[in-house]
Amino acid sequence: MQKIAILGGGNLGQAIAWGLLESKSCTAEQLYVTRNRVERLNALKEEGVKVSNNNLEAVQCSQIIILAVKPYKILDVLDGIRLALTPEHIIVSVATGITTEQILSAAQKELSVFRAMPNTAIAIRESITCICAKNANETERQKIVDLFNNLGQAVEIQEELMEAATVLGACGIAYVLRFIRAMMQGGIEIGFGAEIASTIATQTVKGAAELLIKGGKHPEEEIDKVTTPKGCTISGLNEMEHRGFSSSLIKGILNSYQKIEK
Repeated sequence: MQKIAILGGGNLGQAIAWGLLESKSCTAEQLYVTRNRVERLNALKEEGVKVSNNNLEAVQCSQIIILAVKPYKILDVLDGIRLALTPEHIIVSVATGITTEQILSAAQKELSVFRAMPNTAIAIRESITCICAKNANETERQKIVDLFNNLGQAVEIQEELMEAATVLGACGIAYVLRFIRAMMQGGIEIGFGAEIASTIATQTVKGAAELLIKGGKHPEEEIDKVTTPKGCTISGLNEMEHRGFSSSLIKGILNSYQKIEK
């Protein structure tokens, strides 16, 4: 495994680092994480990860460069490391809205560049990460896909869908969590304590997702299994639809997409 530099050891950068360590896809000695406030990286340092506030040094010591800084900082960071970049480096940006062309323009070199859009479940190695590439060969593509598969599941998409991937995969975590919260509140309304309501709601959502993942079926097929004639399930579903459940969710996704496109 090549050495990896994660430039930007914030929440996402650290989550990637911990995920790589826990999946044993690389050793602590193969990781280099940077951050201005380097003391925030002490836990990684204690594991043997090289930590620093020197991006240039990190790039010189690594082959795969993961840009995990805020989008407004990414071009400045690239300007600061440009002289250390070589054709052997692979750049992976996890910054929203920064295109591969912008990265190449800032680097002023022909490099293999990837954009990756994980979500916060990367912290527990359960992210869905959407990936697109520019100037990468098949070996490099597989290397980056394998890297993020160690942190959940990775899928390759066209770059023009990266903003849509942000909404559906990254913002989608918040949508699902809001649904779970509503389920918990409903559970409390019908008699459960908060802790038991949370356990039932979260395991139910996890089980529903696993049914689709492992069964490979359309959601309606599984819904049909629990909607008996004149039953309580279909009655509840119909009331939710009358109140705009599906349309509200779809409109929310579209609204987020319109916001990110501006």
